[in-house]
Amino acid sequence: MRAFILCCLLTLPSFATSPIDYVDPLIGTTRLGNTYPAVCTPFGLCKWTPQTRAGEKKGDKPYDYQDAEIQGIRWTNFISGSAVPEYGSHTFGALTGSFNIEPKDRASHFSHENEKSSPYYYSVLLDNYQILVEVTSTTRAGYFRFTFPKAENAKIFLQPNNVPRAPHTKGDAYIKVIPERNEIVGYNPVYRYYIATGQPAGFSGYFVARLSEPITSYQVWEKGQFIDGKSGSGQPGVYVQFSTKKNQVIEMKVGCSFVSIEGARANLDAELPEWNFQAILRQTKTAWEKALGKIDVAGTNENDKIKFYTALYHCFFMPRLFNDVDGSFPGFARTGPQQSRTFNYYEDYSMWDTFRALHPLLLLIQPERINDMIESLLVKADLGGWLPIFPSWNSYTTEMIGDHVISMITDAYVKGYRDFETEKAFSYMKKNATEMPETFADYADGKGRRAVTVNRTLGYIPLEHPVKEAFHQKEQVSRTLEYAYDDFCLSEFAKRLGKEQEASDFRRYAYNYVNVFDVETGFVRGRTIDGYWDEPFDPAEHYKYICEATPWVYTWYVPHDIQGLIRLLGSRQKFIKKLDTFFEEGYYAHDNEPSHQIAYLYNFAGAPWKTQERVRDAMRDNYTTEPGGLTGNDDSGQMSAWYIFSALGFYPVCPGTDQYIIGSPVFEQVTIYLDPPRYKAGTILRIKADNASEENKYIQTMRLNGQLWEKPYVCHADIENGGEIVFEMGAKPNVNWGTGASPYSMSPKK
Repeated sequence: MRAFILCCLLTLPSFATSPIDYVDPLIGTTRLGNTYPAVCTPFGLCKWTPQTRAGEKKGDKPYDYQDAEIQGIRWTNFISGSAVPEYGSHTFGALTGSFNIEPKDRASHFSHENEKSSPYYYSVLLDNYQILVEVTSTTRAGYFRFTFPKAENAKIFLQPNNVPRAPHTKGDAYIKVIPERNEIVGYNPVYRYYIATGQPAGFSGYFVARLSEPITSYQVWEKGQFIDGKSGSGQPGVYVQFSTKKNQVIEMKVGCSFVSIEGARANLDAELPEWNFQAILRQTKTAWEKALGKIDVAGTNENDKIKFYTALYHCFFMPRLFNDVDGSFPGFARTGPQQSRTFNYYEDYSMWDTFRALHPLLLLIQPERINDMIESLLVKADLGGWLPIFPSWNSYTTEMIGDHVISMITDAYVKGYRDFETEKAFSYMKKNATEMPETFADYADGKGRRAVTVNRTLGYIPLEHPVKEAFHQKEQVSRTLEYAYDDFCLSEFAKRLGKEQEASDFRRYAYNYVNVFDVETGFVRGRTIDGYWDEPFDPAEHYKYICEATPWVYTWYVPHDIQGLIRLLGSRQKFIKKLDTFFEEGYYAHDNEPSHQIAYLYNFAGAPWKTQERVRDAMRDNYTTEPGGLTGNDDSGQMSAWYIFSALGFYPVCPGTDQYIIGSPVFEQVTIYLDPPRYKAGTILRIKADNASEENKYIQTMRLNGQLWEKPYVCHADIENGGEIVFEMGAKPNVNWGTGASPYSMSPKK
């Protein structure tokens, strides 16, 4: 039996022949990365992961590499790389012998040597039971294969993760056996979190599981007790029992839906019409090869390729497809079932994180999805009345700060995406930026910006305003800064739509960052309603008026007006000196998003070579090929997207403009395929970095389409038709390259 199973485990390639072979889904699955080794299609509705930890509590990722026992395979809706709660999930697995209802009591030891993980396939040998578990996936369904030993009491179990251990789980799931259809069906209701915690989200995670062997013996349980009958509710589960021969294979197909059991069955029938595990595995592998193949990198450092393609894999999780094959999806904000036959509906936008680099990356390499992602946001606004700010659980949330859907939509428009209702988008964006909901109930439900009225009146949010109707309360300075950036984006959008007055108004609001900048100390800091600075003050301290960081970090958050920040600090030389201190004294914190643009800011002050050095330092110090290879939460792929851009050699410091700021390319050669519908068929962008290596991190010269290029940035228009960028790299900085021009800022260069 063991020899047979080991043979099955060795079917995946052990050497790299294409981008997919460099992906290691186990990177980031322990320590702080909070990723999980998902088997899925790119942006798929259902993601399947080994489960080593049960439940849906906040921050409880389903899998940790350091755990020694495995409890099953989960259909997970955990937002990858986050610290948010799981929702609507179910766990499936197999064992032999007696059955324990508690997941930890029936878990099996396993060895990573007997575990295979790829984007399209996962397998593991359960040591306790000598069962080989395999899973592959389509967009809306999972396909399991269990290889059993000889046993009289082999079991396959199914259990919603609905134990009421947190305010957003109620213990009200349901499961039912339908022997005449050879099916087990169930659902797990979803409850909101962060705002209106514990209220119904208006949908559930539904499944239909179909087995390859007849269901003749089964046992249902609920609330920790075995019961008679075919169905269970509350905290239910079921196992099906078989008598198996040595190496007998039993397969199970599971359709998933957020709409209904009927929808899950239709998804199952549409995507898995036959019993052919290998065919589905190959199909899903092909989907990943196409997605990962949008960028082809060449170089001698194999570890860099592993980090790159694993990061790219992580960038293709969120936002997730949320509709069934017939276009049905649960209405946003509890508005009931909806249907579209013209677009795919997406959900779970971790927007405070992903507007920075993930969404700009998707504009380049996933153009076929962008208009649907924007349309999904506008549909949410139509259904709920307000443009959402951080839409997750198909609900309004106030999970984080800012109003960065505005940034995402503006960035898409500026970079040529126009096939959406621009006037509607602008109307909703303006509403968020200028109005309060008519009722407090709507505001408390997460609609609209927090503290919008006082911010408009004073030009900042004072310390006296507690911002109570938010999960992250207070954080007044960070909100002021991020709203100023969002208003800049809204100004740019208005200008391009020919709305000159609105463009002027929002451009004026975009200068509000100066109202929380203390010239005397050289830092942003808390300010009272009367204009006094908060005392005492230490820029390295974590204050409640700063979001997940310190004044040292947030002082740099003026992406739309770095020249204005240089003026406030006194000169380019003082700006550079302060940046040097920031990095050298250890204030840089790459493990969280507010630091992500800072290494690129030297380009604005005439010292691009220092950006090249700091970016390479951040790549070295924060990304490895180990299971703990991410120093911070991946946050829906934002940490990974930063790495992708930085390895390519440029980064979008200010989404909403068309500029990418030059860094330090890693690979000797990169080919990016810019595909329709946004780009012309056959468009290719090539990036060459001659002599690039760990030591040769400094740009000596740069050419764009054969012409010497002295700007420390390129515009989207420079690359959207393809072409070639050639860097000559060296071990010593060229302190003169890129110093004659500066990237865009609202304020003129000093």
